Amino acid sequence: MDTYHRWMEVVTPVSLSGSPAMSVPVGFGAQGLPMGVQIIGKRQADLAVLQLAYAYEQATQWVQRRPPALLGA
Repeated sequence: MDTYHRWMEVVTPVSLSGSPAMSVPVGFGAQGLPMGVQIIGKRQADLAVLQLAYAYEQATQWVQRRPPALLGA
């Protein structure tokens, strides 16, 4: 999301609905800032959301990645 307010437009309704959700990183933008996607599950499907996020981490090895050097730094 380009701003905190846009991010809140997505996150708040899910949180208020009681659905489990988890944000996972998917890359870095042109300015080196992290980008992510939110996994949203059915109510009471917390374990399924955690398993999917874990499988994503295992497949992408995201923890091993580092942001690109910042422009002008």
